Amino acid sequence: MGTFLGYRCSICGKDYSPEAVTYTCPNDGGNLDVTLDYDRIRAEIDPSYVMASKDGSIWRYLPLLPVDDPGHFDTPLRAVGWTPFYAPTRLADDLGLSNLWLKDDGRNPTASFKDRASAVVVARAQAIGAEVVVTASTGNAGAALAGMAAAVDIPAVILAPQDAPQAKVAQLLIFGAQVFLIEGSYDEAFDLTLEAAEAFGWYCRNTGYNPFTAEGKKTAAFEICEQLTFNLGAVHEPPHQWEAPDAVFVSVGDGNIISGLHKGFKDLFELGWIKCVPRLYGVQSHGSAAIYNAFTNGTEEIKPVQAQTLADSISVDMPRDGLRAVRAATETGGAFLAVQDEDILEAVRELAQKAAVFAEPAGATSYAGLIKAVSEGHVEPTDNIVLLNTGNGLKDVKAALKAAGEAIVIKPTLEALERALN
Repeated sequence: MGTFLGYRCSICGKDYSPEAVTYTCPNDGGNLDVTLDYDRIRAEIDPSYVMASKDGSIWRYLPLLPVDDPGHFDTPLRAVGWTPFYAPTRLADDLGLSNLWLKDDGRNPTASFKDRASAVVVARAQAIGAEVVVTASTGNAGAALAGMAAAVDIPAVILAPQDAPQAKVAQLLIFGAQVFLIEGSYDEAFDLTLEAAEAFGWYCRNTGYNPFTAEGKKTAAFEICEQLTFNLGAVHEPPHQWEAPDAVFVSVGDGNIISGLHKGFKDLFELGWIKCVPRLYGVQSHGSAAIYNAFTNGTEEIKPVQAQTLADSISVDMPRDGLRAVRAATETGGAFLAVQDEDILEAVRELAQKAAVFAEPAGATSYAGLIKAVSEGHVEPTDNIVLLNTGNGLKDVKAALKAAGEAIVIKPTLEALERALN
């Protein structure tokens, strides 16, 4: 934590000390970027230090995080991150790509990418002595917070829309969180969470609103570069640089994952650990495309929409980290893409049948976007491309059944099986 210098507002650029603020800029309400002492980090460690670590989790990158070691060894808190990094050759061949990689964050302890943010937020909650942590969620962020809070024995309160998938609500409850289903949207749950946190003195994890969420999510960028370096056989003795991909595709709702990835790649670039920041491509459903709309209109002004998509994890009326999400694409030469819900369901099927990765609709949205990007010429066939799955398909079995179709019911005889096969 000695490398944690403070915060910088993403709108006005004002700097704050670690003690001066908690959530957003008091001047204009802008999201805060955590600032680190790059000179100190650079002087004390290099990529070889990290690659020598035997810690297969986000905590291998502790010197690059604004928190102290959270302890609680031998709990799921210590198992977050370092998720599988596959080479899905059948998908690559279908798209005419030479170098496609798939990072499966559905393999995290609570089965989603959101564990990264919640683990770091819980570490921060411990450091500041928070007695209760709270978040608004469509399911995954809440499950991640409930699970990580259970690991360290901090009470958690979760506010979720009433129509959140039952599998996700079950996770919230089974981890022991106090769960309140809101008769309204995620955005209404978000606003109520802010009011409750202020009224009751709870520590709020809300996506984007809490600057430590992006710090947890940036660890995926670190892993992508480290794992890509190893898989390409580009490791030198000692490795003073990692390989960065040419392009990364990720689904987008609130915007915090893509802004977190952007922060992570920028950290590595500032340290001199990678030669360039990859192009970042955010993918939204047409039914929840507020950031896509801003990007295509050439503006950083995010206007709310009436979100309606089967990909509940990215169903957001007003993205709370939209500005930084737009910049993640524009500053890296990437783009935002929008796809239809039927394309997302097809992507769920293809990821499962051709890459053996079971993704929830929001997780598969990135692949639907990659298909569109290839057809529109956003990427070259020889680019090193990373596709990010952000959640396991068991999170939303109802949507999975829509994608897969119904099983055939038969009598328990060979004749019945033969008839069904024919």
